[in-house]
Amino acid sequence: MKKWMYVIFPGLALAVFLSLYFPAKRLAEERVQQEAEAVTRQKAAEDAHRKELEDKARADSDRRAAENAQQLAAQEAARETKRLGELHAIQADAATADKDVERYTQEANDLQTRLESLQKQREALTREDFDLAKQVELNRVNAGNADLEIQRMVDMIAARAAQSAMANPPAPVRN
Repeated sequence: MKKWMYVIFPGLALAVFLSLYFPAKRLAEERVQQEAEAVTRQKAAEDAHRKELEDKARADSDRRAAENAQQLAAQEAARETKRLGELHAIQADAATADKDVERYTQEANDLQTRLESLQKQREALTREDFDLAKQVELNRVNAGNADLEIQRMVDMIAARAAQSAMANPPAPVRN
């Protein structure tokens, strides 16, 4: 019996093992298959979720791109409006400046004409003043000459009178 024990116990153990192994193997295969199906379902759900998120992101990106384009267009329109407003303001300022330049040029021309007439008037007055001063000086010289002439005449008359016999009475006779 001892020899058969080496065969019977391992045989029994093999039978017990096989009776436990095949049902466990079948259960393990079912679990693996269920897990594979679950992973497949989960992967499909994740793919669907990812696709849904990508679609939402793409729609959101398209919406934001449209909003950005609209915002850029509005900003560009605002910039263009502002630029046109500034251009009109500059043109209005330039027109005002041109009118001021014309007015100031006219005033400058008027003032230049008035200055020239005043310079001519001053020159005429200076000439007249000079002529009057010359006339005064000539009158002074003539007055001086006339005084000298009068003195000379008086001296001449005095000299003749002194030389005349009437001026020298005869000496009184003494008796």
